[in-house]
Amino acid sequence: MSVRIKFLGGVRDVTGSSHLLTTDKSKVLLDAGLFQGHRDQFYAINTTFTFNPRQIDAMIVSHAHIDHCGNIPSLVKRGLNSKIYLTYATKDLAKLMLEDSGKIQEEDVKYVNKINKRLGLPYRKPLYTIKEAHKAGTRFRPMSYNQKFFLCKDVAATFYDAGHILGSSITVLEIHDEQRVIRLGYAVDLGRKNLPMLNDPVVPRGLDYLVLESTYGGREHAPIEQAKTKLKDAVNRTLERGGKIMIPAFTLERTQEVIYFLEELLREKAIPSIPIYVDSPLATKITDVFKYHSTFMNDKTQQAITNGNSPFDFSNLRFIREQRESKGLNTDKRPMIIIAGCGMCESGRILHHLKNNIEDSRNTVLVVGYMAKDTLGRRIVDRVPIVRIFGVEYQLNAEVVIINAFSGHADKHDLLAFTEACLPLTRVFLVHGDEEQTTLLSDTFSREGINAYMPLKNEEIVL
Repeated sequence: MSVRIKFLGGVRDVTGSSHLLTTDKSKVLLDAGLFQGHRDQFYAINTTFTFNPRQIDAMIVSHAHIDHCGNIPSLVKRGLNSKIYLTYATKDLAKLMLEDSGKIQEEDVKYVNKINKRLGLPYRKPLYTIKEAHKAGTRFRPMSYNQKFFLCKDVAATFYDAGHILGSSITVLEIHDEQRVIRLGYAVDLGRKNLPMLNDPVVPRGLDYLVLESTYGGREHAPIEQAKTKLKDAVNRTLERGGKIMIPAFTLERTQEVIYFLEELLREKAIPSIPIYVDSPLATKITDVFKYHSTFMNDKTQQAITNGNSPFDFSNLRFIREQRESKGLNTDKRPMIIIAGCGMCESGRILHHLKNNIEDSRNTVLVVGYMAKDTLGRRIVDRVPIVRIFGVEYQLNAEVVIINAFSGHADKHDLLAFTEACLPLTRVFLVHGDEEQTTLLSDTFSREGINAYMPLKNEEIVL
């Protein structure tokens, strides 16, 4: 029997994760992430497949981040007809993320086509629409953690808690041959220990092979407790000046983590009572999913909810849905905390809050996530004196506070400890990291006697 794994995307890169497992009888797709890049490259890569989607027998989705599930509607458009397996929380989160992504595709194409019409260029179509994203979600088949199930006749799967975001999973695949069973672990992305709300990652035993992320393969994270301390200090310092705290945050997980810590700080009276606004319709919907799927959270959080101390329901917290209410925050001169998307300050309601508040030295921009090169978020992180928002120049007078301790990814120590706990392994395939970080992790593994390999895009390897 020939068992092969092909690395389709998210290798020596942190976007567009997707891998194909092929046996003599079956084809199983692991994730279908959206590649994120410049517009032409975005469309070219996300519409080009080196396999026939119609031939896929089953699919696994590790979690709801768009770089792992965001291209599923494109596959369904091309004929993917298989069941798509994921956890119950991931099902609900992924539906929201995909439909929001479809909305963004439609809005982006409208903007581009206005320009193309003026320039006499051909019209574009969206990668997929909201309707097509909704259709893709009808293929989802949720499964519980620790429940073994068959994807097809010769491949079984079990989900284990990855501790990365709500509902994220490490998948263990058992590939059955006439004479052997190959156990392949898929740990992309892997969480950290002691994250708020979440359980620690589960270590699967008895693996032959492991596909492992390497996002922070050469880096160390500050303790997560440091995030709470720095958040407290930034809030108190800003309130002493009578200012506002603006937090650009990703709608899935990071927004909920910030809310969690703010609730704790208020309950501990470590910060004064202050209005907290979550200004994002998507983040509001995602938080509702968190409330519904509280059983995916750790014992401490579940107990707090049972005792009436839910981190998502407290008197200071208000979720903003209507645009009118969002605009009203900019005429409200009281000190407050505003959490709004998009995380890299490239779109969304955060732009309006920055435009109206960034020139006031009493205010603070609190950065809690990664800001990519050439984004407004990165220019704020780099404290560029003059920034452009909606084409207008503004002076960056607000204080900029960066909290790097917020991260849902394992660092190099976590990745090494996790892998050592999985030994013995025939081989570890390092994916989902830029080339520098993947190389650093590979070197660390080699020094520890672990057989690590850095695959290339579209490379296929026999197990």
